[in-house]
Amino acid sequence: MSTAEIDYYELLEVSRDADGAAIKSAYRKLAMKFHPDRNQGCADSEARFKAISVAYDCLKDPQKRAAYDRYGHAAFTQGMGGGGGPQPGFGDIGDIFETIFGSAFGGGQQARARRGADLRYDLQVSLEDAFHGRKTEIRVEVSASCDACSGTGAEPGTARSRCNGCNGHGKVRAQQGLFVIERPCPKCHGRGEMIDRPCRPCGGEGRVDKVQSLEVDIPPGVDTGTRIRLSGKGEAGPMGAPAGDLYIFLHVQEHDVFQREGTALYTRVPITFTTAALGGSIELPGLDGEVHKIDIPSGIQSGHQLRRRGAGMPVLQGRGRGDLVTEIVVETPTKLSARQKELLREFRETETGEECPESTGFFAKLRDAWNDLT
Repeated sequence: MSTAEIDYYELLEVSRDADGAAIKSAYRKLAMKFHPDRNQGCADSEARFKAISVAYDCLKDPQKRAAYDRYGHAAFTQGMGGGGGPQPGFGDIGDIFETIFGSAFGGGQQARARRGADLRYDLQVSLEDAFHGRKTEIRVEVSASCDACSGTGAEPGTARSRCNGCNGHGKVRAQQGLFVIERPCPKCHGRGEMIDRPCRPCGGEGRVDKVQSLEVDIPPGVDTGTRIRLSGKGEAGPMGAPAGDLYIFLHVQEHDVFQREGTALYTRVPITFTTAALGGSIELPGLDGEVHKIDIPSGIQSGHQLRRRGAGMPVLQGRGRGDLVTEIVVETPTKLSARQKELLREFRETETGEECPESTGFFAKLRDAWNDLT
C-alpha cells in the first residue's frame, strides 16, 4: 500500500473521534520529529513528513474531514467532488497565474512566511464587571517565538544557507501539459533557505509552547458574544513569521437579581398587597452603586412594569445607558393574625365590586355566557 493510501488518522496516530486540538498537537509532534531540516538526506523522513502534512491538511478542515470520513481517499479523486482536498500532482491555480502573469502576482519571488494561527479564549465575566468594565489577567498556552534562536529556527551562532534546490527563490517550476507550473520548493518548503543546524529547544520550528500571562481590558457595556482582539498574541508563525491574533469571547454570567436584555436591566420585585392597594415606594440598589427609589402607584397589579430611564447597562463604546425595568409581583400574605383576619373580614363586608373591576367584570361575563348556554 502506498503512503497516500494509508489512513490519515493512522498517519497522525490519533483516533477517529479526536478533536481539532488533539489532531493539531499530534501533527506538530510528528512534524518536528520528521522535519527534513532535522533529518537531512533521509528520504524516508522526508516522505513521512509530506504524508503527515497532507493528512493534517485534510483533517484540520471540517468539510474535508467530513468528506474523508465518508468516502476515504476517494473523496479527493476526480469525480467525487470532495472539493479542495489533497490532490498530489495538481498545481494550485494561483501558481499558474503567477507563472503566466509574472511579478504582478508575485511570481518568482520567495514564498511569503506563513502567519501564525489565530487563537480563541473564552472568558467568563460577572454582570458587575460587564457594567463597570475592568482589567483582568488571563493565562494562555500558545506557541510563542523561541527565545533561544529568536524565532529563526537556527542554532544560536549559526546562519541559514541558500537552498540549492531552488537557488533561494522558494519555488521550482515543472511542465504540465501546456502550462508551466510553479510550486513551493519541496526541499526548503518555500522558504528559499535551509537550516544547517536546527535550534535544539524548538527543533528548527522557531517556536515553542509557552504559558503567557496577558492583561485584558474589558470595556463597560460588554455582553455575551462580545469579542476582544489582541493583535499578535496568537500562535507564533514558523521560522520568525508574524504571529496570529488572540480573540477573547466574553460570556456574561447570570445575576441573582437582574436579567439583561441588550442595555436594559430587568428585575422582579415582590410587594405586599397593602402596598399594592395603597401605593408607596421601594428602594432598589443598582449595579451603579446608587439606590434607586421606585414609586408604587396605588392599585398596581402583578406583572405591571415600572421603568427608570437611564439606570440600566451602559452602551458599549457609546454614550448613555439603557433602562431599569422593575416588574411588580403582588404577594398575598400566608400567615395572618386573628386581628388581621378580622380586619380583612370587615373590609370584605364593605366591598361593592368597584374596588376590583377586573374580577367583577370577568365573573359578570362568565354568568352571561352560562345564561346563554342554559
